[in-house]
Amino acid sequence: MEQLRVVLATLAIIIVCGSASASDYVITKYGTATDTTRLSTTAVQKAIDKCSRDGGGRVVVPSGSFKIGTIFLRSNVCLWLEAGATLYGSTDIRDYKPVKPDYLSLRTHVETIQLIYAEGARNVSIDGYGTIDGRGVSFKKQILDGSDEGIARPHLLRMVKCENVSVRNVTLRNSACWMQHYLACDKVVIDGVKVFNRNNHNNDGLDLDGCHDAVVTNCIIDSDDDGIVLKSTSPRLCEGIIISNCIVSSHCNALKLGTESNGGFRNVSISNCIVKPSADQSTRYFGLERGISTISVEMVDGGVLEDVAVSNITAEGTESPIFVRLGRRNRPYASDIPVTSTGVLRRVRLSNITVTGAGATGCSVTGVPGMPVEDITLSDISISMQGGVSEDIALPPDEKAEGYPEATIWGKLPAKGFMVRHGRNVKFRNVEITARNSDARPDYVYDDVE
Repeated sequence: MEQLRVVLATLAIIIVCGSASASDYVITKYGTATDTTRLSTTAVQKAIDKCSRDGGGRVVVPSGSFKIGTIFLRSNVCLWLEAGATLYGSTDIRDYKPVKPDYLSLRTHVETIQLIYAEGARNVSIDGYGTIDGRGVSFKKQILDGSDEGIARPHLLRMVKCENVSVRNVTLRNSACWMQHYLACDKVVIDGVKVFNRNNHNNDGLDLDGCHDAVVTNCIIDSDDDGIVLKSTSPRLCEGIIISNCIVSSHCNALKLGTESNGGFRNVSISNCIVKPSADQSTRYFGLERGISTISVEMVDGGVLEDVAVSNITAEGTESPIFVRLGRRNRPYASDIPVTSTGVLRRVRLSNITVTGAGATGCSVTGVPGMPVEDITLSDISISMQGGVSEDIALPPDEKAEGYPEATIWGKLPAKGFMVRHGRNVKFRNVEITARNSDARPDYVYDDVE
C-alpha cells in the first residue's frame, strides 16, 4: 500500500507533464540559440523560473538542438522534452555553476557541478521523448584527493532533498561521471528512462542515495560503471525501494546495494530484471567486458542492511554473479564522525535467479570474524559458469575486511558455486551449479558457519 501511495502521489505530476496546456513555457520564446554554437542556459533558466513563479507547469524543449550549462529546476516545474529535442551539455567547464548542498553527506563537503540540479524542490519532473546528452567524454579524468566526480567532471542530473520527483521516458546519454544522483529525496518515480553512459570514468547509470519511497521501473540502462545502485552516503537509509522490469548492462555491477553504506538499506525489492552484456564494447574504463557481478549486496561502512528481496532475475555473463558482503571498511561520511563499529547484514532473500555464461570465479556470502551475515536465503537459483579449475583452492588467507568490496577481490574462490564464510542461518534451496569445463572445486565451501 505504501508503494501504491508513492505512485499516486506522483501521478499528478505525470498528468500535468503529459498534456499541453496554457501553462506551457516554450524555451524558444525566451531567447534560445537555434544551434549548439551558442549557449541557451539563460533562456532555459528564465523559462523555468517564470514557470515556477506562476505556480507551475511545463517548460517545453521543442524539437531541435540546444546547448546549456548548469540549469536549476524549481518546484512545480516539469521539464518536457519533445520528440527530436536534445539538450547538449556544454564542453566548457566554465559554463557549470558550482553549488554546495546544505545536506551533509560523503560527497557534499565541497562545491560540485552538474548540468541539471535541484535542491529542496517539490513536485519536480523531467519527461518527454527527447534526449539530454552531457558530452562527458570532453572532461578528462583528474585525480583530486582520489575523486573528482562532480568537481572537475559534472554530473548530468543531481537532485538533493527533493520531494515528489518524477523522471520518465527521456533518454540520458554521456555524463562525465554519474548519470543521475538522487540524494536524500522522498517519493521518487523513475520510469521508462533510457540511459547510455560509457564515455568516461565513474559512469554509473542510476544512483539512489539515502532516498525513501522510490520506484524504478521499465528502464534500460547501459553503463560502464555500476548500473542501478543504492547508496547511503549519510546516516539516512535507502528505505522503501522498488526496482522492477529493467534491462541492465554494466562492465561492473548490474544491480548493487553499496559500496557507500553509512546509513544502510531497509525494505528493498528488486525483481523481474534482465542483466546482459552491452552490445557496444568500444570503450571500457572499469570492470570486465561481460561485467563483474549480477547482484551485489554490500554493507561495509557501519550501517544496517536488512529485509532485502531480489527475485526473478535472468542474467547472461558477469564474472561472479552473486556477491553478499559484510565488511568493515568503516569509511566515515564526515571526518569528525568516525565509524567505530561493524555494520549489520541480515534477512536477505535471493530467489528465482538464472545465470548463464558466468566466469570461473564463483560466488560468495561472507561476513567478518565475530560479525556474521545472518538469515540469508538463496533459493531456486541456476548458475552455469566457466569452470576449468584443475586443483583445489585454499580459503583466501587475507579476508580483506577493511578493503573495497568487490566480487573479484580474492580471485578464483575455493568453491565453484558459493564460498560461505562467517555466516549464521544461511540457507540454500534448489540451487544448481554447472560448469562448462571440468572443475575440481566443490559446489560449496563453508568456514565459520552456524
